Amino acid sequence: MAQLSNILIPALIFYIVAMGLSQKKDIYASFTRGAKDGMKTVAGIVPTLIGLMIAVGVLRASGFLDFVGEFMGKGIGLFATGFPNELISLFIVKLFSASAATGLALDIFKEYGTDSFAGLATSLALASTETVFYTMSVYFMAAKVTKTRWTLGGALLSTFAGLVASVVLAALW
Repeated sequence: MAQLSNILIPALIFYIVAMGLSQKKDIYASFTRGAKDGMKTVAGIVPTLIGLMIAVGVLRASGFLDFVGEFMGKGIGLFATGFPNELISLFIVKLFSASAATGLALDIFKEYGTDSFAGLATSLALASTETVFYTMSVYFMAAKVTKTRWTLGGALLSTFAGLVASVVLAALW
């Protein structure tokens, strides 16, 4: 299996080049045109990415995420005793930034350990949820989508389902 994964990408590139040659296409011109379009997309997305990273950094550094985690943790503590407040902060940050959520996950692993309930729930939550606001802002902006209709509601519902499933599975472990 390891050999297959090492061969897969070069084989795919060779296949694309072979198909282009068989159809008598100018492969290099197509590649540079695609790279140019990709750079335009990146240039359009960069301000959104910077804004999201700064916002998450400010919320984390100001202690607001800890405050929200403690506040919501009190409500959750009524139903589930011993639920770590850090998980709530992680779940909120994950909606905006995967890299910031990874930083919080490392903090949780250091404090509770990777095999603890918090560590397992963290791992499962990071694997089963999406960065909803990041994904929507970047991809909808790149595709120039202005009417999102039910996208946000559906994405938040599926993320909530993933979070609940990760907590339940970690508790059953």
